[in-house]
Amino acid sequence: MASRRAILLGLAVLSLAAAAFVRTAGHGAGELAGNAAFAKASGTRFTLGGRPFYSNGFNAYWLMYMASDPADRSKATAALDEAARVGATLVRTWAFSDGGYRALQVSPGVYNEQVFRGLDYVISEAKKRGIHLILSLVNNWDGYGGKKQYVQWARTQGHNLNSDDDFFTNSVTKGFYKNHVKAVLTRVNKITGVAYKDDPTIFAWELMNEPRCQSDLSGKALQAWITEMAGYVKSVDPNHMVEIGLEGFYGESTPDRTHKFNPGGYAVGTDFISNNLIPGIDFATIHSYPDQW
Repeated sequence: MASRRAILLGLAVLSLAAAAFVRTAGHGAGELAGNAAFAKASGTRFTLGGRPFYSNGFNAYWLMYMASDPADRSKATAALDEAARVGATLVRTWAFSDGGYRALQVSPGVYNEQVFRGLDYVISEAKKRGIHLILSLVNNWDGYGGKKQYVQWARTQGHNLNSDDDFFTNSVTKGFYKNHVKAVLTRVNKITGVAYKDDPTIFAWELMNEPRCQSDLSGKALQAWITEMAGYVKSVDPNHMVEIGLEGFYGESTPDRTHKFNPGGYAVGTDFISNNLIPGIDFATIHSYPDQW
């Protein structure tokens, strides 16, 4: 898995446009009118200011990491400059770095202000260029901490967790995650003075980068986690869209598709159909790795 994780973390391009399938969000007309500045899912389209919004862009997970260090900040600036030059409208990046070197969240609920200011910078610079951001809130993989770090934090506090997949079901790790969500969404940008939850520059929140729960291939554990966390994000921030971060594997609700379309009939504890029909999930994504499967 080490080589695959390296590929996942190093992949520069994500199918943000072709792989974003919009589902009906169920917003009322009054709500849309009151939040016209925010991107919305409307039928089979994204809209912005009541007009169709066409997304094209890329994945650059490292923007906050680079922007948090003055010696590396120019790399983040250059990436956004190039994105604007070629007409990109959407960039996906991390709003997490849990434990380890240059961490955003040093320990549960404890944040490195310098790194947070790096994310402030990324958001403010994207806004200047008319670029929107999808911000991912935690990693399934070990890179930049991920669910493994959350589980380790819980163990350090004396809690008995058997595997990294306990992240999805343990009340302690779920509490850590909710606290991180609240810290990020209510963060007031030190450059713009606008709370993240009130900033239309943010296109959507992503619950997790490529969630998998292979200890429960029925998909029930992830279904419950997504339901709970999507609801929580919306309770803190009703303005922005929410997506899961799925790769696109089918699950038990469509066994014919699982065997026909999942590579080798592979299952990872996700269910593309059921997961994306959860209330609070505004659109679906797939991650395309044509060289891998």
